[in-house]
This record gives sequence, C-alpha cells and structure tokens, in this order.
Amino acid sequence: MHLVPAERTHHQAIDENRVCHAIEALGGPEHLATWAARFSLLADRSRLALLLCIRSAGPISVTDLALATGINATTTSQALRLLRAAGAVTTAREGRIIRYQLADETLHTLLATASPTQVPPSN
Repeated sequence: MHLVPAERTHHQAIDENRVCHAIEALGGPEHLATWAARFSLLADRSRLALLLCIRSAGPISVTDLALATGINATTTSQALRLLRAAGAVTTAREGRIIRYQLADETLHTLLATASPTQVPPSN
C-alpha cells in the first residue's frame, strides 16, 4: 500500500492494489479542485446552456447566445464574464463584435457527451 498516506496505514484494506489505484485516480488536491471547479460551472443551468451553445456554434456573440438560449443579454454577459474568468471560454474581437469560444478542451469533451444528440434512446 505504497500510496496510502502515513496517517491511514493502520486502516485495514481488502485489496491493497485497488486501494493504490483508487488513490492514484484522485491525483493531488489541485487536481480535485480543478475538476470541482469545472463541474461547478456546469451545475448552473444558464452557464451549461451557454457552454453547450458555444461548443456547438462558437465562436458566437453575446447577442446570438442570448437569442439561442432565451436568456436576456445582461444575464448572458454576466455569465460569460464568469466563464471567461474561470478560463472556460476565450474571446475574439471582430470589429465591434466579441465572439466567445471554448478554451478548455476537457470541458469541450464533457459537453460533447452531454449533447442531447448523444443521449441513447430510451426503451
């Protein structure tokens, strides 16, 4: 049980190899924090809607995102500001228009699996 922290070595294990694999999958505290932050972005319905639209149609403007999602432009802008600060999206300026695109490849992959077209048919 080479990966078990010293303060837990007195605990009994059923399968020491599996314990080590499980600990390895956790990564360090920063790894878990990064994943928790990603999922917190996805936990909000409006942000999730924006991210799904950006993944599918990006680079896309605030106006077009507001129209696509039915979220008012001010709320859309505020959510995009948060997504940008979190590193989930980046911007590209075209004259007076700012377009948003996904910046986090891991989020892109997660959103691709969350796409309604990827949901298996129910029986």
